[in-house]
Amino acid sequence: MSRLARAWDSDIAWSFRHSPVAVVAAFVALTIILSAAFAPLIAPYNPFDPASLNLMDGFTPPMEPNQFTGNTYWLGTDNQGRDIFSTILYGARISLFVGFSAVLFAMVLGIVIGLLAAWRGGWVDTLLMRIADVQLSFPSILIALLIFGVARGIIPPTMREEVAIWVLIVAIGLSDWVQFARVVRGAAMVEKSREYVQAARVIGVHPIRIVLTHILPNVMGPVLVIGTIGLALAIIAEATLSFLGVGVPPTQPSLGTLIRIGQGFLFSGEWWIILFPSIALLALALSVNLLGDWLRDALNPRLK
Repeated sequence: MSRLARAWDSDIAWSFRHSPVAVVAAFVALTIILSAAFAPLIAPYNPFDPASLNLMDGFTPPMEPNQFTGNTYWLGTDNQGRDIFSTILYGARISLFVGFSAVLFAMVLGIVIGLLAAWRGGWVDTLLMRIADVQLSFPSILIALLIFGVARGIIPPTMREEVAIWVLIVAIGLSDWVQFARVVRGAAMVEKSREYVQAARVIGVHPIRIVLTHILPNVMGPVLVIGTIGLALAIIAEATLSFLGVGVPPTQPSLGTLIRIGQGFLFSGEWWIILFPSIALLALALSVNLLGDWLRDALNPRLK
């Protein structure tokens, strides 16, 4: 209990309790994440099971009985008779998995490159940072599109759908590692000149141990902030790629794929097919982004 009490009385916990925006954002994000994680238990239907679909239920408006079957759905159905509420829960699982995995991959890659550039310096630092500068000159979504297209050209057609999600994760991760690398490099160069690091080098501590035990823990604060904000950007990037038709396969639609499907029926009167997945994506991305903004302010010593 003492640890819980100390955590409850910490500066970050106090800042969180006194920030209504952070509390609401955390509640919304946690609700969506838990709902997606337990989608098989919460969703009334499995929208990706062809045996459970009935085409006669297609285009059923929200909370209105279908004129053929009499079935009623909370958020309506799409053109294939899939329950929109269930597709949002299952689609959010894919969006969150891709977002978390892509950010984790970009974070690990960026930390390694940033620490390597800061510790070695010289031509290694110059080469890595020039590569980062070149990549920053292009929008990240274009980099992800390029990487995704090249990977799909290399992978055999029979395996494309099986590895599409992993290719998407790598594409988004490779397009977002630069921010982590630059922040880690800047913070690591400051820590590298500290007296305790110089003392560890003098007594013969291995460089890898110095980096992992002395420098890395002191640069993780900014990395966590960028990772939180980057999660929202990764989810939006996945939705953008899926909306363009180059993301996850149609057999495993994410929120972006659902929006793309609904866009095709927007002007024919079936507005609910695009509206509710769009609201879910907006709520998820906005809540995570607001949490990242709060975390950035809470960890900023100048604002205390």
